[in-house]
Amino acid sequence: MRRLSRETRAQVVALLSEGIAINAITRVAPVFKPTVLKLLTDLGPVVAAYQGEVLRDLALTRVQVDEIWAYVGMKAKHVPAERRG
Repeated sequence: MRRLSRETRAQVVALLSEGIAINAITRVAPVFKPTVLKLLTDLGPVVAAYQGEVLRDLALTRVQVDEIWAYVGMKAKHVPAERRG
């Protein structure tokens, strides 16, 4: 089995962090889609551990959260009658 070079892995991770689609990454970087998915799967626990240790007890006065609003709550057509208004 061939391993990706450190530079290629860094390139794929940078593209993922920019929000580039996986299919687009396979066109930009010389990797196959299963390879990108495996790297993403392997990267998940590492990122979770990093965030769990580093992003703790932050003295924040303001937090900006982008694009999450679409997934929180309900769309207007799905709100039950007792929760409207």
